[in-house]
Amino acid sequence: MSVKRMGLQKIFLGFVLFAISQSFFASELKPFAEKHVILQVSDADPEKYTAVLDIANNLIKHYKGPDFIDIEIIAFGKGVEMYYSLANLNQVRVSSLIDNGVKFYVCLNTIDSIQRKTGVRPDLIEGVVGVQTGVAFMLEEITNGYTHIHP
Repeated sequence: MSVKRMGLQKIFLGFVLFAISQSFFASELKPFAEKHVILQVSDADPEKYTAVLDIANNLIKHYKGPDFIDIEIIAFGKGVEMYYSLANLNQVRVSSLIDNGVKFYVCLNTIDSIQRKTGVRPDLIEGVVGVQTGVAFMLEEITNGYTHIHP
């Protein structure tokens, strides 16, 4: 077998293993999840915050529990205000959803921009995970099989 052919086989095998790992990763944390959704929050609108949290809660109820639906919520732009810990009426709901396996992500580029403009880095609700580029993270999750929902 030629060296070139062996190299091509290794590349092909690498792609196959990568594809398998991506589908495994999506279901690794919730192996019984029927659906994987990512909800987008990008507006400073308390009604949309409530709508996103309602949707997450309703999906958990519809699928008969948090083990059967994989939910992620990504906030970027003005939507990051949903995660501010000070005087946030949604803090209890966010914490409860985190306890039920909903994953909350925040765009660190947005947080960094807020800090540069105001001189203060906003305090966020405990359990919210930072990702460097929120939109890129969302696109990767969509590529990995998540359904995008933007209320």
